[in-house]
Amino acid sequence: MRILVTGTNGLLGQKLVALLREQPGVHVVATSRGPNKLAALYPDVRFVQLDVSRQEEVERVLAQEAPTHLIHTAAMTNADECELKREECWLHNVTAVRHVVAACEAHRVHLTHLSTDFVFSGEQGPLDEQAEPAPINFYGESKAAAEKIVQAARTPWVIVRTVLVYGTAHEYARTNIVLWVRDSLRAGQSIRVVSDQYRTPTLAEDLAQGCWLVAQQNATGIYHISSDEVLTPYQMALQVAAHFQLDASLIAEVDASTFSQPARRPLRTGFVISKARQELGYRPHTFAEGIAVLEKQTAAP
Repeated sequence: MRILVTGTNGLLGQKLVALLREQPGVHVVATSRGPNKLAALYPDVRFVQLDVSRQEEVERVLAQEAPTHLIHTAAMTNADECELKREECWLHNVTAVRHVVAACEAHRVHLTHLSTDFVFSGEQGPLDEQAEPAPINFYGESKAAAEKIVQAARTPWVIVRTVLVYGTAHEYARTNIVLWVRDSLRAGQSIRVVSDQYRTPTLAEDLAQGCWLVAQQNATGIYHISSDEVLTPYQMALQVAAHFQLDASLIAEVDASTFSQPARRPLRTGFVISKARQELGYRPHTFAEGIAVLEKQTAAP
């Protein structure tokens, strides 16, 4: 089994490399647009530079590496940036997917494509795999368009949708709700956290595990991979404060209208994950367990 992963400098990509290199009989090919951030950590893992927005590069790398499976994590995922830089967003989230699908079709590669709860309107949740996409921001529109391309592919495919991924990785600058709350409270800073948005937060290691289960079992179709705890960001922040024994009075409960952001956020999403549990054997961490995982990973040596 030879698995090529795109976007391995990102959070999920790094977790996938760490997980897959430990699996017997699995050969991992890591790819990313920039230089390999994991070279020192995993010198045993093959790395090939790849910009998935360039069709000729995608075709060349897949022909050269001959993967049996491809897990496509590379994307432009900042919703506000996508709203403001629409051409760039479409290039990386839609055009690039056309290139990946075409190359997978040509070489009969099993494709796992990562998508998001932002393909939904936020009018109701939690949602199962039968829910109809109805995005309310451009990021969601781009990911919904990519899903249609994947669903029309003439090669075995899976769409893995996920929600509010949190975790920490090597040389990874973006923060997440756990680290942001912890670090802000440790610094004595007051923070405002919304209580009218609902999500099922996903530990990055759980998402990587879900992608591996899909590839391992040559699954096809759509799977929702997240936790199954429906929480507001405010509830998450209170759990973080309690875990690290920090001052929760610094956390102000607000609603989404408090913030002015270029991209609208769906109010209520979150996923029903019974299909992944039953068909894949997927077992996620609770949010409390996920906080403990991050604590261990970020503890001073």
